[in-house]
Amino acid sequence: MQRTRRRFLVKRSLVMTLLGCTVAVLAGCVGQGGVDQISVEGLARGESVTLLDNGATAETFSANGVTSFPQLWLSLRTDQNDYNITVQSHTPGIVCAMSTNASGSLQYANITVTATCRAGTESALWSFGGPKDGQNPQAGLIMDTSGNLYGTTSQGGANGAGAVFEIPTSTNGYGPESVLWSFGAPGDGQNPQAALIMDSSGNLYGTTQYGGAYGYGAAFEIPKAASGYGPESVLWSFGAPGDGQYPKAGLIMDSSGNLYGVTYGGANAPGVVFEIPKTASGYGTESVLWSFGSPGDGQNPAAGLLMDSSGNLYGTTSSGGASAQGAVFEIPRTASGYGTESVLWSFGAPGDGQNPQAGLLMDNSGNLYGTTSRGGANGQGAVFEIPKTASGYGTESVLWSFGAMPDGQVPYAGLLMDGSGNLYGTTTNGGANGQGGVFEIPKTASGYGTESVLWSFGAMPDGQVPYAGLIMDSSGNVYGTTFKGGTHGKGAVFEIN
Repeated sequence: MQRTRRRFLVKRSLVMTLLGCTVAVLAGCVGQGGVDQISVEGLARGESVTLLDNGATAETFSANGVTSFPQLWLSLRTDQNDYNITVQSHTPGIVCAMSTNASGSLQYANITVTATCRAGTESALWSFGGPKDGQNPQAGLIMDTSGNLYGTTSQGGANGAGAVFEIPTSTNGYGPESVLWSFGAPGDGQNPQAALIMDSSGNLYGTTQYGGAYGYGAAFEIPKAASGYGPESVLWSFGAPGDGQYPKAGLIMDSSGNLYGVTYGGANAPGVVFEIPKTASGYGTESVLWSFGSPGDGQNPAAGLLMDSSGNLYGTTSSGGASAQGAVFEIPRTASGYGTESVLWSFGAPGDGQNPQAGLLMDNSGNLYGTTSRGGANGQGAVFEIPKTASGYGTESVLWSFGAMPDGQVPYAGLLMDGSGNLYGTTTNGGANGQGGVFEIPKTASGYGTESVLWSFGAMPDGQVPYAGLIMDSSGNVYGTTFKGGTHGKGAVFEIN
C-alpha cells in the first residue's frame, strides 16, 4: 500500500491587540482582535482546511505560506475572555484536528493555535471470500441514514451466483458483514454487476446480469422487514422477444416509484432503455422506452441512467455513436411519457475519450460529467464535461487524460462531486502499484485543476482493481469496493478517512 499524500501542519498565529486595556486587566475589556497571521505548510495542490472560531467566523486556507488578514477578528464569548477554534471542514482524503491551544482563556496578548493535518488512511472494512460469503464486487455501495453500507457481489454467496450484503455501523466503526440474499435458485437472478438503490421505506432494488426465468437477467426487490430484510423477489425477467437482455447497470427510481434502467439486447440487439411501472399492488409489466442501434445512435449501454428534475433521462453507451466509440444520450420526458432519444455527444475524435463504461453526474447548473475507459490524450481514459447551454448541451471537453503510472488508468466507474464541486473517482489500473487508485480533480475559480491520486491500491491484504465508484459521508470519509485483493483475494470494502 502506498500513500500519495504528504503530512502537513497548519499553524494559525492569532496576535491579539486589545484596544483600550492591557493584558493584566483583561476582565471587563472588549477583545477586538488585531492581526491574524496564518502559517500554512505542506498543502498539496487543491487541498484546503477551514477553521472556525466560537463566534462563527470561518476562514479557508488553501495555499502554503504566511498570510496576514487584518480584517479578521477572533470572536469571543460574552465573558470576553474565552476562545475556541475547531476544524470545520477539509479536503476529503486528508485528516485535520486541532492539536495546540485550540481553546482556552486569553491570558496573553499573543496566542498560537495549531491544527494538524495528515494524509487520509485507507482501511479495509471487509474482505470477501469466506464460506458462503460474496466474492468479487463490481458495484459500488449505498449508505442508509444510519450509516449502514449495502452492496452486491458478482460471485459467491451460498449458491456461487452472487449476493447482496450489509455492513452495519457500530460504535467502533463497522461491524461484521452479513449476506442478506444469495442468488442462484431456479428462476432467480444470478451475478449482479450493479449497485443497489433504496426507497424511503428501506426496500432494496437491483438487477442481475444473468438468471431470471429466461436466463437473460432480472430486476429484483428485497423488502425491508421489522427484523431486517425479507426474501428477495423477481420483479421482471428479461429476455422475451424484443425485450432487453443481460442488464449490467443498476436501476433508478422516480418520485412515483417507477423503475428505469438499461440492458444489452433488444429489438435491434445493441440495447434498450426500459421502465417497470409502480402499481397499487407492487410492480407491473416492463416496457421498452428506446431501442438503440440505428445509424449514428449509441450501442451497448453499460451504465445506469440519470434523471433530472423534469424527468428527462440521460446516459452513456459503451460503443456506437458517430465514431463508434460510444455516446452520451438524452431521452426527453413528454406529456404522454418519453420521446425520441437524441445523441448529445459522440466520442472518438483525436484526444477525446472513448468507450464510457460509467454513468453521468449532473451539477446544480445541469452540466454533465463522466469518465471514459479508453481514449484521452494518452489512451488510458479521460474525465469529461458536457456543459449545459441555453439551447441544450454544448461541446464536450476533456478535463483530465489519464496516463503513465503512478497516475490512474482505465476508469470504469462514474464520478462523485462534493459540496465544493471537486470530483472524485477510481481507476481499475495504474496508480503507484498498478492495481488502481482513487483520484481527485479539484474545482478552481476557472474550471478544474490538475488531478491527484489520493490512494494507490497495492499488495494484499489491500484491495485491488476497483471497478466501482465512490460514496462520501457527511464527514468527508470516502467508501468503495475493489474487485480483487483483500485478505482472501476476492475483493474488499474500503474506507479512506
